[in-house]
Amino acid sequence: MAWLDLNYVWKQKPIPVVLRRTGRGEWLRARLPFAADNRQWLQNGRRTPPEWIGGTEAYWGLPKSWFNDFVDRALQRYGKVYIIQPYREQEICARACQEAHGHECQCSCMGANHGIGNDGSWFEVSDTFSMRWVGRELACRLLTAR
Repeated sequence: MAWLDLNYVWKQKPIPVVLRRTGRGEWLRARLPFAADNRQWLQNGRRTPPEWIGGTEAYWGLPKSWFNDFVDRALQRYGKVYIIQPYREQEICARACQEAHGHECQCSCMGANHGIGNDGSWFEVSDTFSMRWVGRELACRLLTAR
C-alpha cells in the first residue's frame, strides 16, 4: 500500500487503527473513534494504563503484548480494525535467470532479475531456486468481524 494510502488510513476517524511496531521498547500505536471511555476500554482492567500521546498525530501508546486482545476487542466493539505492520517481501528467482543472456525469462520474477548476476544477497537453495528478503516496508490490512 502506498504511503499516501497508509496516511489516509491513519488519519481517518470511523475505524480503529493499530500500528504494530517491532523495535525493542517500542509500543503499539492505536487510534480510536472518540468515546469518553476509551482509556478504560483500552486498559481493560490491566495494571498498566495506556499512554495518551497528544498533538497533531494524537494516538494511544499500548504495550506490544496487548496487540491480539486489542484487535479482538476492536472487532467486537467496532466491527472493523485496520492493522498497519512492517513486512519484508520475499523475492524468488533462480541462478539460471540471474545468469541468463537474452530476453527470454520463464522465472517467477517475471524478468526483474534477468541477467543481473548474483550480488551475494540471494540464498541459493538449488540451481533452480534462490530467494532473498527485500527491505522492510509497511503494509495495511482491514479486518472485518464475521
